[in-house]
Amino acid sequence: MTEPIFKNIFAEDWDILPPVIKKHYANRPYSSDIVIIKGTLDVMCKGPVKWLSPLLWMMRGIPPHNEQNVPVTVTFRSEPESKAFVFDRDFDFKTRKPYHFKSHMLQVEGNEVVEIMPFGIGWRMNYLWQDNKVILKHKGYVLHLFGHFMPLPLTVLIGKGYAEERAVDDNTFEMSMQIMHPVWGKIYGYKGRFSFRDYSAEDKSKEEKK
Repeated sequence: MTEPIFKNIFAEDWDILPPVIKKHYANRPYSSDIVIIKGTLDVMCKGPVKWLSPLLWMMRGIPPHNEQNVPVTVTFRSEPESKAFVFDRDFDFKTRKPYHFKSHMLQVEGNEVVEIMPFGIGWRMNYLWQDNKVILKHKGYVLHLFGHFMPLPLTVLIGKGYAEERAVDDNTFEMSMQIMHPVWGKIYGYKGRFSFRDYSAEDKSKEEKK
């Protein structure tokens, strides 16, 4: 059997990851693996993100919105034709229509990963296991074009991304993500808790058809 996509990324730390984190990153490359989690997030934005919200909504990237306890379903997918780790996120906002945000994660080398969002904009990061949590450490932004990653000098303009995930129990984890601007401080973030769910063959069939 093919090893999980992230086993090579976490390298020697894979064997010491908590069970819930291994479930999170269990998808294999070149397969039809599907894993579903459900939870809630507190979402916030201000400053440059708020000002650019019409553009961000149009580009189908991070949702530029302020709302607490947003129900979110995340489907982790593999693709039979690639080694990408796919995030399908469905935000069930109460104060605006539901929103779908999809991205692909690709390993560059070692623990370096790029999360590619719509229109080819990517967040470059290191995946680390430190202090009993997964840390996503900022390495810059890129443009994914014709299979290549071209550096984009956006850090000074929009700030640095950071995220972390921490196990709560064998079926639940907490996560947070933020963007820190050099002038405005924290201009975007979401945080919350997710649990894995069992799903039937019918559920899986519906997800595979999306």
